[in-house]
Amino acid sequence: MKSFRDIKTLLAAGWIQGAIPPALLVVLVLAIEVAAPGFLTGDTLILLLSNTAVLFILAAGVTFVILIGGIDLSIQSVASLASVILAQLLPQIGILAFAVAILSGLVFGILSGYVHVRLKVPSFVATLATGGVVAGIALWAAAGRAITIEEGGREKTAWINGTLAGLPTVIWIAAVIGILAYIGLRYTRFGRHSLAVGAGEPAAIAAGINVERTKIVAFAISGMLAAIAGIILGARLSSGSPNLANQLLLPAIAAVIVGGTAITGGLGGVARTAVGALIISIVRIGMTFVGINIFAENVVFGAVLILAVAITIDRSKIAIIK
Repeated sequence: MKSFRDIKTLLAAGWIQGAIPPALLVVLVLAIEVAAPGFLTGDTLILLLSNTAVLFILAAGVTFVILIGGIDLSIQSVASLASVILAQLLPQIGILAFAVAILSGLVFGILSGYVHVRLKVPSFVATLATGGVVAGIALWAAAGRAITIEEGGREKTAWINGTLAGLPTVIWIAAVIGILAYIGLRYTRFGRHSLAVGAGEPAAIAAGINVERTKIVAFAISGMLAAIAGIILGARLSSGSPNLANQLLLPAIAAVIVGGTAITGGLGGVARTAVGALIISIVRIGMTFVGINIFAENVVFGAVLILAVAITIDRSKIAIIK
């Protein structure tokens, strides 16, 4: 038992917690290469990055919320609604549909943050409720069915499915978002405040940080990035659906935690989330090779998430587990 406590102490120190995910990623890649020679080819790796892009964008948004010590359970509903808005409005207002879809994510993110901060509702309850509202709106707007993006609309989304400098556009989108998020967390006042709030809210308040504003901005970013992920999903599938992103909530949160961001906040970042998203994608590939049913994915992700949280959680921040 003593050795297990020592391991958890080292993990809590931060640097080992940050080093394990990249090492695990390398091991997984090599394992798949051994099991299926040829995996480490340019085309396969580009396909892996392309398939990871949407998951990473979703997870990057959640990273901001988890870093402040919260959680966002509405991202899949926000992403699905964005895809519905895109499919509905593209024929009517053209490229402005992109702005409306992103704005919807921003608005619902702010709503979640406001409910959490001003009404003092725990973030998981606030976002679960907001997610329910958003899911209901998406079902109503789509009349409970998938909406196909017609030919005229596909022309306006073709750039998302295209390539730029030899790489799929979605990889560039994810890379730009990742770089901006990294800079925002590492080099701006908001980023420093977010980490301070996650590390200890009373200390952050004592230091004069506007905790409420920091939290609302974090939820707003999460909602906006969820909407962008939904737009990409809709464009790639040429349709919008109220259920389009329903299977992405658990993998997105797992990507954040497996990447090394502490569920209790204050430690982690978007670079770690990128590694976590790649790990989740490679685990998916591994399950396919092993022959695990696709419907069992959430069972695996749930088990991985429980293990990651159990190892990395900072129990000193939690007086009572409830």
